[in-house]
Amino acid sequence: MTPADLRRGVAELTASEPLFAAVEERHGFPLMWDRAPGFASLVHIMLEQQVSLASARATFDRLRALADPLTAESLLALDDRQLREAVADAVVAGSLRLEALAGLDDQDVDRQLRAVPGIGPWTAAIYRLSALGRPDAWPAGDLAVAAGIAQLWNLPALPSPAETVLRAEAWRPWRAVAARLLWQQYLGTKLRPPA
Repeated sequence: MTPADLRRGVAELTASEPLFAAVEERHGFPLMWDRAPGFASLVHIMLEQQVSLASARATFDRLRALADPLTAESLLALDDRQLREAVADAVVAGSLRLEALAGLDDQDVDRQLRAVPGIGPWTAAIYRLSALGRPDAWPAGDLAVAAGIAQLWNLPALPSPAETVLRAEAWRPWRAVAARLLWQQYLGTKLRPPA
């Protein structure tokens, strides 16, 4: 997805959903949240799956300092067995070819990524959304997305991943743009000082 695609998606979603228009009005235009495709982005996304964004960033920065440049081979040279075996072995052995993912459809990307231990649906969806730029990637299990939905629609509790999938059907083919608007809502509300 390009910045022009993001603008088009936001325009279409805010025209069809007044609550999204209010998000843009209150919190501004959403960020691209894009990342370079490849091993370093996949590791960073996997870290974000496990811990908070701030903790993931700190851990990722430490990894980068230890294994610079951050490649499967440099990560395998480290001592931490669990992390290096999860993704790096698959990349080095060739069973996960990250450079080939861009040419696959969404289901095949998910199948390839989820075949690696430690990669679940959230990581696969976020990789498609941020590293491959897929405009309809939907991170169903993302807590900030669920919180944004709950805030905007005044729900008494966070919707389940299955409930977010049902709600997001109306936002096709721009579900990744809708996720960005929901993140914008969540972060804008979370970071806003109390009145």
